[in-house]
Formats: sequence, structure tokens, C-alpha cells
Amino acid sequence: MSVPKKRRTRGSVKRRQSHHALKKQKLAKCKQCGKAVLSHAACSYCGYYKGKEVIKVKSVSDKKKK
Repeated sequence: MSVPKKRRTRGSVKRRQSHHALKKQKLAKCKQCGKAVLSHAACSYCGYYKGKEVIKVKSVSDKKKK
């Protein structure tokens, strides 16, 4: 197996690693209930996406009973 000719400098390593940083998630408001939702995803609270119900979600009162 080959061995590197020279040691990588700190600057070179940090420039390479600069792309490994975590990025903030972009959240949007659900038009139906107003909760924060990832864009292009159905709301897990009410089950709506683009004004249409796409997921059947149990009501809040049913969740509280359990």
C-alpha cells in the first residue's frame, strides 16, 4: 500500500473539513395548523400537504387518552 509523501498541513485539512459542518433545517409553517414543518413534507400533526389531507392522523384527544 502506498504511503503519503508529505504530511497534510493544518490549513489543508481544515479547508477540506469545512464542508462537513451541519446546516440548519429550513422549516415552514403548515397552512392548516400553523406548526413548523419541513418544506416539501406532510405535516405530522394534522396530516395535510398542499391543502389536502394525505395522512390519516388520530385526533389529539385520542392521543391524550393513551
